[in-house]
Amino acid sequence: MADAAHDATASSPGTDAAASRSGTRKAKPALRVEGLVKRYGERVAVRGVSFEAAPGELVALIGPNGAGKTTMLSILAGIQPPDAGSVSRQPREIGWVPQQPAVYSKLSVAENLRLFARLEKVPDADATVAQMLAQTGLEERAGDEVGRLSGGNQQRVNIAVGLLAAPPVLLLDEPSSSLDPRQRERLWQFISALAAGGTTVVYSTHNVQEAERYADRVLVLADGELLFSGSPAALAAAVGGDAAGPQDFESAFVRFLHEHGH
Repeated sequence: MADAAHDATASSPGTDAAASRSGTRKAKPALRVEGLVKRYGERVAVRGVSFEAAPGELVALIGPNGAGKTTMLSILAGIQPPDAGSVSRQPREIGWVPQQPAVYSKLSVAENLRLFARLEKVPDADATVAQMLAQTGLEERAGDEVGRLSGGNQQRVNIAVGLLAAPPVLLLDEPSSSLDPRQRERLWQFISALAAGGTTVVYSTHNVQEAERYADRVLVLADGELLFSGSPAALAAAVGGDAAGPQDFESAFVRFLHEHGH
């Protein structure tokens, strides 16, 4: 599949954040993944996946259910080891944000951040918590119980926990899956700002419009195999279409999977 999993550099129309970070493409990779393999008995969940991500790059993992997206993210996060292959960074250098908020609903926002900062052994927990509250725009909610927050703000807290150790790479598993359109838009503004500040963000999503709109690079996985690596526009072009709009890109994605037997 060497021709399909090419490394395209065309930018996606309408993706302003991607254009503003185009200069990062020639920088030293923030993350290098080589030949990742993961097996569960006779089933191969990840099949020799390799890719690189630049500083400040937004990389979307898309593919059908069971494609291996969450498995690959969990390997990158160090939650489970690969059976083969390597990741250029240690787990302590990679922030991990699971799909469901991994915080304590009865504790306040600040209490959650302070607790996880101590677990992460952050040198100055109080200063780090204050910085995270400012960075995530949650200063006015610092004393609120997390369980009483909106879904969007709960996800901000979840991401803030993943950022406590100031990792150069942040992994997000379906970050907007439970949010309404307004909350989703605010969350992506926040994530895009992180990338603009130099954090490399790798996220999985079933919403291909989020890949078309926000990603600099799209990785298409199916049955654990990397079928494509390139811009959203390049994916559309690969099946003879264009990325003029979300529906066009979604159709291109479906056609691409069909052409590759998925």
